Amino acid sequence: MRAVRANLILVLVGAALLVGMATHWGRGKPHNVILFVADGLRSQIVTPETAPALAALRAEGVDFRNSHALYPTVTTANASAMATGHYLGDTGDFGNYLYTGPKPAPETVNGVTPSLEDDADLRFVNDLFGGNYLNEDSLLAQARASGFLTASIGKKGPVLVHDIAGRDGASGIIIDDATGGPKMDGVPLAVDIVAAIKSIGLPAAAPDRGLNGDSGAYNMPGARVANVEQQDWFTRVATDVLLPRFKKAGRPFVMVFWSRDPDGSQHYQGDSLNSLTPGINGPTAMAGIRNASNDLQSLRDALKAQGLDKTTDVVVTADHGFATASKQSATSPAAKLTYRDTVPGFLPTGFLAVDLASALKQPVWQANRLPIVLTDGFHPGKNGALIGPDPAHPNVVVAVNGGSDLIYLPGPDPKALAKTIADFLMSQDYTAAIFLNDALGPIPGTLPLSAINLIGSARTPQPAMVVSFRTYSTGCAIPETCEVLVADSELQQGQGVHGSLSRGETHNFMAAVGPDFKRGFVDPSPVSNADLAWTIAKALHLPFAAKGKLVGRAAIEALKGGPDSVASEAKVLRSDKGPGGFQTVLNYQEAEGRRYFDAAGMPGRVYGLKP
Repeated sequence: MRAVRANLILVLVGAALLVGMATHWGRGKPHNVILFVADGLRSQIVTPETAPALAALRAEGVDFRNSHALYPTVTTANASAMATGHYLGDTGDFGNYLYTGPKPAPETVNGVTPSLEDDADLRFVNDLFGGNYLNEDSLLAQARASGFLTASIGKKGPVLVHDIAGRDGASGIIIDDATGGPKMDGVPLAVDIVAAIKSIGLPAAAPDRGLNGDSGAYNMPGARVANVEQQDWFTRVATDVLLPRFKKAGRPFVMVFWSRDPDGSQHYQGDSLNSLTPGINGPTAMAGIRNASNDLQSLRDALKAQGLDKTTDVVVTADHGFATASKQSATSPAAKLTYRDTVPGFLPTGFLAVDLASALKQPVWQANRLPIVLTDGFHPGKNGALIGPDPAHPNVVVAVNGGSDLIYLPGPDPKALAKTIADFLMSQDYTAAIFLNDALGPIPGTLPLSAINLIGSARTPQPAMVVSFRTYSTGCAIPETCEVLVADSELQQGQGVHGSLSRGETHNFMAAVGPDFKRGFVDPSPVSNADLAWTIAKALHLPFAAKGKLVGRAAIEALKGGPDSVASEAKVLRSDKGPGGFQTVLNYQEAEGRRYFDAAGMPGRVYGLKP
């Protein structure tokens, strides 16, 4: 009797699902989508010579020439926008490292500034904020609710951000660096998928980066090879396991494929140790760009081989652009000290925290509350630092994010402290833009966080301030591709970095091709990573719910039957002038009530800024 009831329940559930799918597919069976993310791919670096498959896709389909990453221009922040269709003020993913409150992350050394590119830290943050730190449902979760199969595969961190609800391994498919690893901290895979991976001659565990994972040191160059082996594994799993699985199931699918290259190879490249040229345009970085292009071609070839090419949209984006790291400042107190792992006279990792501690005359601590003895040649770690007499109750928390740092003020009298910090930052030659939490301002020289959509319905703590660092171009043939950024990073001068609000970092590569997109179309309208989920949902006729109000738009001009463009306008927002004439100027575009951020900062200190 129990067996009969169980079978009846299964039949009813299946019937309900079929009814829902039939209702959703009333216009005919929807198409499939692959969202291919080429991490750190600059828009203007792509040519038929540097990246044949990427250039071909852009020429064949839609060229989103007026494209935008969200600020801060870092990985998980933009992954959260792609996943949910919301700006960061709603997702709360303000950076790869962020302050989540006084409780430290237990499984890593990151303390109270956990890394969202680490699966263990992501689980901690997710549990800390109600089981979904993003406070929004992802595109993948909502696609599954409409009967689609889903997968998120590739780089650890953003892969899980795209499907934070699927981290139990029982919903969608999630495969990243940690899959099958010895720490067993990856998302579990179904037994049949593990068997299928082994059946094509691959190990069940994702390989590490090998020589591509060597970042070098202040006196030793980093990687000289692209991330080929690891990405070949991900690509073969996608082409030889997942796509045939989806084809056999006979149901539409949405797959995210996050390529670590060219980001990983640009960050760690060893072609330019302590030199700004060739910077991120040397052979290793270019090999990383070609590696991503080759993986895209493999996916498109597999779609054709499976007979899925005519029914699958391929949307390509990058989470951000890139710059070459500079570690020099004539004004920084931190640059005048000596460190064990830093070229004398260069900025150390965590220099902003060291400078603020000096200006405030307070001690500085690691984010895990261990002391930092500056006189012994030590400095903060790559994730951040605490400032104040008591590390358990800091007055200032700095979350390090490369081209921008997040500053939190959990101690008493944050308004007075914010004014002191802002005035100090305006005296430093590395400071480009200062954004201040609306509740603490106004302060002359700064613009409010709301101006860049960082104030919304986020569950995670809002930063008190965000500082963007100075950028400029070394003046190559395509100036945007040789931008230099004064970076708060563990990487060396000459290696690759990103995170600031400059046009070299907001101008990411974006393109799309497939049955729902126009062919040979150059889109003049501004588009951002926050628009992708809405555009894909529109193409697939997916219902897409939102809680917060900081949402992107569907790029209807790129879809078949859409207009040639949407109305847009270039705008400038200027702060009052602060000490020394410092002023934060914001260039942005506006379309359908959405803001697209081009560049911001003090005139003369930001690449691409029009004062």
